[in-house]
Amino acid sequence: MDAQVVVITGAGSGLGASLAKKYYGLGYYVCLLGRTRTKLLKIAKSFDDRYAIYEVDVSSKSNVSKVMQAIKQEVGQIDVFINNAGVGDFDSAEHISEQAIHQMIDINLKGTIFCTQEVVKDMKKRDQGCIINIISLSGKRGKINESVYSASKFGARGFIESLALELEQTKVKVFGAYMGNMKTELWDGAKAEESYMDPDDVADIIIENTIERKNIVVEEIIIKNNKYKYI
Repeated sequence: MDAQVVVITGAGSGLGASLAKKYYGLGYYVCLLGRTRTKLLKIAKSFDDRYAIYEVDVSSKSNVSKVMQAIKQEVGQIDVFINNAGVGDFDSAEHISEQAIHQMIDINLKGTIFCTQEVVKDMKKRDQGCIINIISLSGKRGKINESVYSASKFGARGFIESLALELEQTKVKVFGAYMGNMKTELWDGAKAEESYMDPDDVADIIIENTIERKNIVVEEIIIKNNKYKYI
């Protein structure tokens, strides 16, 4: 295959969908991954070709392994992998349910680990590739009513920072994106403010900062809403 391959988890909506469309526009072969096939099909409607859809539960290591093997066999080697799948349940610490706790840790943290384990092996063998991790500002600092969500994101941050050190002597790049609230489904349960960021703008910033450039490596970026630019 001539086109480079990008694989995006949580591609059915929000930032994942924006990234899928942007990468498709750049000529990539786009693999859209998510739990709901109908959502993925809706995003792919604007694509003529160069795409594939895979249903995946990132919290299941066996399911992740099965899907990644299918991509490798049916599409080819993965050049860019984006850990974007995530869930949030926002409430005071004592009120977050056990089910919500398991879901956030399983998807936000374990999902990032399981997916990365599957793709990094081949990237190391080929000594090339890029793993982009969508983490959130909640992985940089704690927030009210986001205790467990923040814990899952702090965990993901620790994982990818350690991974970057492991890959320091290779040409495999690891990138972390830490952004504030966006106009996505994640915040439907909260009062979505008009000032929330547009995921298309955030996608542009992420892609621009992960383009390969001579003698430059961008390890992470922080994207804040201008309402909170001095925080």
